[in-house]
Amino acid sequence: MSDPASSETPLRTTFKIKLNGDTLAIATVGQAYQFLTNFKSVEWMEFRSLHEEAVAALEGASGNAMLAVQATNAVRALFVSAKLL
Repeated sequence: MSDPASSETPLRTTFKIKLNGDTLAIATVGQAYQFLTNFKSVEWMEFRSLHEEAVAALEGASGNAMLAVQATNAVRALFVSAKLL
């Protein structure tokens, strides 16, 4: 498996979220993985199950671009639940 944080595999959509007043675009597996893993685990505690699923899906997609749809759906579910979208 390749390093998920450096993966250039595109997600099926570009997520544009507001964070501290700035708009952040997340378009690749690597960008999503970095966003989800750079925060402290306590930040995602309320959404622990969805967070774990999204990270696992991104790790899979980093090694197999065919899994990008599942990774996109997992990230979308987490972002919607966390009210980031």
